[in-house]
Amino acid sequence: MTETSPTELSDRLRDDEDVLVLDIRHRDDYEEWHVPNSINLNVYDELTDDPEAAKDALADLPNDREIVTVCAAGVVSQTATDVLREMGYDATTLTDGMNGWSRVHRSAPVETDLAGTLVQVARPGKGCLSHILISDGEAAVFDASHYLNEYDAILSEYDADLVGVFDTHAHADHVSGGAELAKRNDVPYYLHPKDALAFDATPVEDEATIEVGSVDIDIIHTPGHSEGSVSFNVEDEALLTGDTLFHESVGRVELGIEAGIEESDVEGNAATLYESLQRLLDRPDDAVVLPAHDPGSPEPPVTATLAEVRERNEDLGRDREAFVETLASDIPEHPPNFERVKRANAGQEDVPDEELSELELGPNRCAAE
Repeated sequence: MTETSPTELSDRLRDDEDVLVLDIRHRDDYEEWHVPNSINLNVYDELTDDPEAAKDALADLPNDREIVTVCAAGVVSQTATDVLREMGYDATTLTDGMNGWSRVHRSAPVETDLAGTLVQVARPGKGCLSHILISDGEAAVFDASHYLNEYDAILSEYDADLVGVFDTHAHADHVSGGAELAKRNDVPYYLHPKDALAFDATPVEDEATIEVGSVDIDIIHTPGHSEGSVSFNVEDEALLTGDTLFHESVGRVELGIEAGIEESDVEGNAATLYESLQRLLDRPDDAVVLPAHDPGSPEPPVTATLAEVRERNEDLGRDREAFVETLASDIPEHPPNFERVKRANAGQEDVPDEELSELELGPNRCAAE
């Protein structure tokens, strides 16, 4: 057996098993996106052109630990595994490389006093967070990935019937599975009309309330990152803030403009986002803030109270003028393929199933800083 599945590696890293993850890609690729706590030996070219030439660099690896090799798709890293095994190392290859790592999902309940259960689903390889609310046998899914079996399994585990699927906005870093999940289960797909540009979705309206079992979900329109961004206030116990508010940053304000689906300007979006944040900050201090992303390869549950976010998030300490100036002038590198991803999630582009995984590969970059 010379392969380790992405799920197995995720489990072993979570359990702190003594495994050395060796990424053999070019340094720039590694620094952009990698498995947490992995090490990088840039022997990609040697392994591609002349595997024997890689042995000198590989010879310095510890020989008392199992090694899991990683590349983009698991092809060149398999050559690395073959060379390492020839050298006497205990080595396997991460199946499908970083492509496989991007598919990993993990879940855990979020501690609340709701009359039900709130489950967080994390994709460590993408930094994406989605949530499932379950109450009285009913369930709603928020910000689903397109790997729908992950949500089907949790609904089955809790013996809950799906009654609605929600997206906080038209995402720019990953392809949403929300519309397809709703279609398969014949339930409404909720998305704000400002982001549902080219398909029919059940509109969400500011200050409306939707019930799931015994739990009320209040809609708060929080534009700025996206014109249709909304946050969901779940009985002042949890705030599902999408990409409006992260624990240590806020949402970017230029992606919709540069994707060609918004006619606003960056300064205007930043000012709008500032006002949206004020609507969230007057919620109870102990409300749990649950964004749609955490770029740190999260292990669920990733949570922080609103009081903790106020202390940790420098963006929230800026006045309006400084906030707008900072967000409008400091533009980070874009998420990969964000234009097509954004258009797909707004209904303006159909992406073939076989292209979905490749389209969204790469790091999460939806935070402003």
